Amino acid sequence: MSDVNLDNISRFVNELIKKGFDDVAAKVEVVDSVMTKIANSSVSIVQNWKRTIVDLYLAKNRRIFVLHFEPKSFKDLQKHVDSVISLADRVTESPIYAPLPEPSKVRYVEEVIDKRIIEAANNMNSIAERVIEAAHRENIESVAGMMQVGYNEIILSSSKGALLEEKKTFVQGYLRAFAQPDGSGQWCYTSTTLDLSGLESMAFTASRYAVDSRNRSEIEPGVYDVILSPMVFANLLEYITSMASAMSVIMGWSMFMKNRPGDVVASQLLTLQDEPRNTELPNFRSFDDEGVETCNKLVIEGGVLRTLLHNTKTAKYMNTTTTANAGWINPVPWNIVVRPGSATLDEMVSEVRRGLFITNNWYTRLQNYVEGMFSTVARDAIFYIENGKIVKPVTKIRIADKLGNILKNVAIVGRELYNIQWWEVGIPMKTPYILVKSINISKHTI
Repeated sequence: MSDVNLDNISRFVNELIKKGFDDVAAKVEVVDSVMTKIANSSVSIVQNWKRTIVDLYLAKNRRIFVLHFEPKSFKDLQKHVDSVISLADRVTESPIYAPLPEPSKVRYVEEVIDKRIIEAANNMNSIAERVIEAAHRENIESVAGMMQVGYNEIILSSSKGALLEEKKTFVQGYLRAFAQPDGSGQWCYTSTTLDLSGLESMAFTASRYAVDSRNRSEIEPGVYDVILSPMVFANLLEYITSMASAMSVIMGWSMFMKNRPGDVVASQLLTLQDEPRNTELPNFRSFDDEGVETCNKLVIEGGVLRTLLHNTKTAKYMNTTTTANAGWINPVPWNIVVRPGSATLDEMVSEVRRGLFITNNWYTRLQNYVEGMFSTVARDAIFYIENGKIVKPVTKIRIADKLGNILKNVAIVGRELYNIQWWEVGIPMKTPYILVKSINISKHTI
């Protein structure tokens, strides 16, 4: 859409109010990005995208509609909006309806527009080659993966008078390395600024794990103490923090349904925050989708549940106040940051008598949301630990346990935080290595 600007969006919202809606909000997101894909240690393809995404919130007589488009112009939206008007009286009233909030002054976080990222969009091949070269400093066969850089602009207008805009840059990537005969390792990186050392570290970590995990053997299923890498821990935290959304609790999709703020839900060593005002991570926001100024907040502090994540609707339903995590329907976390501990990875390993070190996972599935029962497949480098030392790489295992047990059995938290985001971790996070006691491990037979 070439007609995206504050005035046009505000005008469009006013036109929708004239059509008879009680509440209207429009969020327009412009993403201009370049993605480089790597296969067999070579750049396989470079893709450019410029997307304009329009999300509309419409409410009439306590009936709520949320629409999602990628139109060519605002005029293209009109026919879809008109069809909603004809349906408005036939839709059930929302049991959690609340009017959009009145706007208040929003204090913006410092804008992050890294010119190096803008320049990198025209030079992705050389950056990819540098990352590939860093990976091959180890004795590996090949690497594959993706790197993406881009510019993101968000504009929000509401019928209550909110008119807000925010701009930022981002970089995201992951790399998977392979070493004969069966070694593999993966790592990822994300940021709002272009740090080539971060991308090179991603490459080196993936390759180091690939080399170290060659010549794998099987182990017996059972209960083990487990060191989870930042990638694995971030993946599990994405499910855990989504359950801290008040809507998940209301809908019965959360293991926190039985808890209230103030309850102990985790090890006292674990503290995690939602940090929308942390500009090191790409999901930073000065305002949420309702136009409310964001704030950093404790979700779990020293093992104690401090807050659920709210928008104005869930807050009204639960007789509390919004935490500025809208999502018009479902409150969402922005950036998740774990408070670091004091241990190094080597110190964690030295504390394990019989256990595993898992560096990567995928296919995480919930069998029971209320109980937090889940399973996830460990992939790439996995190591067996005995008497404080890594003994051998292993293969074909699955974590099959409860998310609540993961939280409560955290025994050691690492001192270094890593920026994590890739296709298995959509919410940007800063997470450490952690040691979790007594985790159920089963075989993965596929």
